[in-house]
Amino acid sequence: MSTLIRPATATDAELIHRFVCELALYEKEPAAVETTPERIRSQLSSETPPFECLIAERGGSPAGMALFFQNYSTWRGKPGLYLEDLFVPEQHRRHGVGQALLSELARICLRRGYGRMEWAVLSWNQLGIDFYEALGATRLPEWNLFRLTGDALSKLGS
Repeated sequence: MSTLIRPATATDAELIHRFVCELALYEKEPAAVETTPERIRSQLSSETPPFECLIAERGGSPAGMALFFQNYSTWRGKPGLYLEDLFVPEQHRRHGVGQALLSELARICLRRGYGRMEWAVLSWNQLGIDFYEALGATRLPEWNLFRLTGDALSKLGS
């Protein structure tokens, strides 16, 4: 069975939301999802959407997604692609869906002249780490990911 990769549209908002919720459950944070299908639909319908998304299909059924946006490298002087979420439901894993999504993202980078593609993976997700390293991705052990949200963000911004 072949895998089809297509760009998501606003009509995919419910599906994207479902995948985001399933990913949050996999990452042991199901209560962390605040977005709604309506917000996703509105954002994808906007003149300048804050993200893009690819949808994978196998046999006409949704089989995964890759949600991403542009970032920028000052050292390279080029934009890059940041992969926020890669999700393939368990029944579609080990069928090349994740690799097909990442391959399409790499093609997007090359077509757009981007200098790199980056993402984060949880330290306990050894299956994911092994998968990414098998594709030739390099772990950046000297870097630590930081985040400001909620009260800390409000305090710093006021």
